[in-house]
Amino acid sequence: MVEVKKLTKNYGNIKAVDNISFTVGEGEILGFLGPNGAGKSTTMNIITGYISSTSGTVTIDGKEILENPKEAKAKIGYLPEIPPLYTDMTVKKYLEFMFDLKKVKLPKKEHIEEVMRLVRITEQADRIIKNLSKGYRQRVGFAQALLGNPPVLILDEPTVGLDPMQIIEIRKLIKSLGKKHTIILSSHVLSEISATCDRILVISNGKIVADAKTDELSSSTAGEEKLALVVEGAASDIISAIKNIPAVIRVNKISEKNGNSAKYMVEYEKDHDVCRDVFNAMARIGCPILDMQSGNETLEEMFLKLTANGNYDTVGGKK
Repeated sequence: MVEVKKLTKNYGNIKAVDNISFTVGEGEILGFLGPNGAGKSTTMNIITGYISSTSGTVTIDGKEILENPKEAKAKIGYLPEIPPLYTDMTVKKYLEFMFDLKKVKLPKKEHIEEVMRLVRITEQADRIIKNLSKGYRQRVGFAQALLGNPPVLILDEPTVGLDPMQIIEIRKLIKSLGKKHTIILSSHVLSEISATCDRILVISNGKIVADAKTDELSSSTAGEEKLALVVEGAASDIISAIKNIPAVIRVNKISEKNGNSAKYMVEYEKDHDVCRDVFNAMARIGCPILDMQSGNETLEEMFLKLTANGNYDTVGGKK
């Protein structure tokens, strides 16, 4: 549905986007994640045709954005970080104006009513936009992006500045829209991406540094799994016993706990489950396990690792 090939954007000697490639399938919600200044908005502006690339191509449903701009842009609904609203208009008049501006060929009255119902702003139809809350303004922005039923939605920081309840409502809306649209969602908020998207693409310094399904990304950033333990007993005996388990790569004592117990981090090979082996090893030496849980990286830890510097291999894709 969306194909980006070897996309580069230079501003003088600065590479805002550096030779990136990715595809987004039909009905997929892709989270475009990165710190401020990473190149997210530049990439999304190129995809929508708002700015041109220095090199590379963007194809929307078979239409290249520079060679066939009208056909390609007709397939995109775009919601910028600040929705493009005419705040002195009522919601309905604004959507009618945008309908005409986009030259939508669907039945006007019925289509606008359908879009308002979909984003739940029907009751606000006759209200002036400047009198709406930020959450409702964001919904009006969604409504204009949906006019014409475009197959692709580009959403740039769609929940920025919203309160927690509004964020939850917008997330639900995005998930529901993902059933009928291909969505690219830009954000630098980790919880936003993990709660909404099927797949995460991480960009840093203009380069893609990770591309994987949301639930796979954290474990894909390292060559091993981790297990956090709190065990009572002599540290030397505990470390020695755990090191003798075949799949274990290393074990470290992390901190002292109350009494004669301590916390340990066990790193072991992927595709192995060492929990039973660790339990049996501790039972053999008479050291009770007081706590055992996954020690794998959180999404936040993964994000910091991936964006810390430019010396990395791409995760989940080619370098």
